[in-house]
Amino acid sequence: MCLALAVLLYRVGMTGSVARMLGLLLVVEGVTLISTGFIDLFLTPATQEASWYPGWLKAEEFVHTFGDCAMLALYPPFLAAALQTKLTRPFANKRIQLAIVGASGVLFFMVFLTPLQIGAMLLYLMLSLLFGYALVASIHAWHTATGITRDRARAFTLAFGFRDICWGFVYGGAIWMIRMGEYAVVDEDATGLIYAIYAFGTLFAVPLVAYGILRTHLFDIDLRVRWTIKQSTLAAAFVAIMFLLSEGADRLLSAELGNFAGLLAAALVVFFLAPLQRFAERVASVAMPNTENTPEYAAYRKMQVYESALADALLEGGISDRERSLLNILRDTLGISVTDAASLENDLQVHSA
Repeated sequence: MCLALAVLLYRVGMTGSVARMLGLLLVVEGVTLISTGFIDLFLTPATQEASWYPGWLKAEEFVHTFGDCAMLALYPPFLAAALQTKLTRPFANKRIQLAIVGASGVLFFMVFLTPLQIGAMLLYLMLSLLFGYALVASIHAWHTATGITRDRARAFTLAFGFRDICWGFVYGGAIWMIRMGEYAVVDEDATGLIYAIYAFGTLFAVPLVAYGILRTHLFDIDLRVRWTIKQSTLAAAFVAIMFLLSEGADRLLSAELGNFAGLLAAALVVFFLAPLQRFAERVASVAMPNTENTPEYAAYRKMQVYESALADALLEGGISDRERSLLNILRDTLGISVTDAASLENDLQVHSA
């Protein structure tokens, strides 16, 4: 999932864009997660007794530690570019970024050259603090931003915030186990809860990130999701009625009555079609509130798409000729007037200043 989304982000993002920064971060996240021992869960006991298996474990440890250090180096600059608040702005400074990269490199070698109580514990402590800081920064951005920036911060908090909590808990647990002297048996004792929490953070975050990206670039993606929810609810109600009546009569009475009950269920479905459709509509409205397939809503979503693209182009302090050309094409494709586009750009420039 991480690698697939990273490829998509690389193809649609420009050099130095937040999309490509996120793509690189997702590659590191996927490699870090899978190298923590998930592959070993699928190996047979005979395979684990092979002569090459100790070397395999060492390679996993090397890759996983590299991923941890890369995450420590890449996540702060991404937070600065994605959230753009006073809490994350210092990490946009090139000198601070180079210092973080240097510190991450030192920690990588310390993990292998020093005891667990020094190198590994220090690395896990830094990662736990980083994930906690990212959660606080995203919540702060959510409450202080406005417009499309607030929507992004909210989506960021919901997706990455849950991942930050899960990963912070796992690395915090690793620190505790090192202090208690139990780190050597962690794989035996924690293949259930620890692995589940570690993986579930990413499994939860990636689909939400993907949906957020689609909702930003495809103005009617939320309408499509709403339609899918409505139709799925309606289909589920049909199947439930048919199954309960026909199978219930078949099991409790007889096969002949079961067939008759199936016909009765079909008649009931047709008779109650309108109430079922209204029920499905209510379910879709709860899942996707404030989403209606109207000209006004479509125009609003088109403006949000253009605002998102414009905000990305303004990240580096100015819009290049190539970016301006792409923005003009997008503006014309969405049917946004030149006046509205200029007014939106002025508002974003004032806000960023």
